Amino acid sequence: MEQHKDISKESGEVKSSEIKAKTKGINIKAFLKLIRYAEHHRDDDGVYYLLFGGKQKFTDTRKHPNMRIRAWGTSSDVAGAYQIKYISWSEAKKRGILFDFTPASQDKYAIWRLKTRGALEFIEAGEIEKAISKSQLRKEWTSLPGAKESNMRMSEAIERFAKYRKELWSH
Repeated sequence: MEQHKDISKESGEVKSSEIKAKTKGINIKAFLKLIRYAEHHRDDDGVYYLLFGGKQKFTDTRKHPNMRIRAWGTSSDVAGAYQIKYISWSEAKKRGILFDFTPASQDKYAIWRLKTRGALEFIEAGEIEKAISKSQLRKEWTSLPGAKESNMRMSEAIERFAKYRKELWSH
């Protein structure tokens, strides 16, 4: 009987750690979706294929499109869901973080930037206000609340994050 209790306790610990791991993963996915929305004001996966300005698309995901586009009185080579600069993508490629520009690689790039900007632990814990305000994310994604090009309030970001988490838990 004593041995049976130990087994139950172990399986309970495994379930708890599995839930924590799943929660961290869902929080990261929800935050990535929040960044994509902040950058593009869209919730669809088509944002992975957009060039700067959001009106032109690319189809070749073997590499960053590296096309300078003029919009809003300026020009830029940013592309994809997270508006990644060519030079930043090249750096990540040299470091072996990614090898192409597929949606999965763009997500991997964004997670790498969340970590290097000091926000990943806050996001894993679901503390997005801290992630945005106490890290350097506003320098990476200027459309996040409080950043120089943002039209989003922190309350909207928190609401959207909660909505995205709920959607991800239900799948």
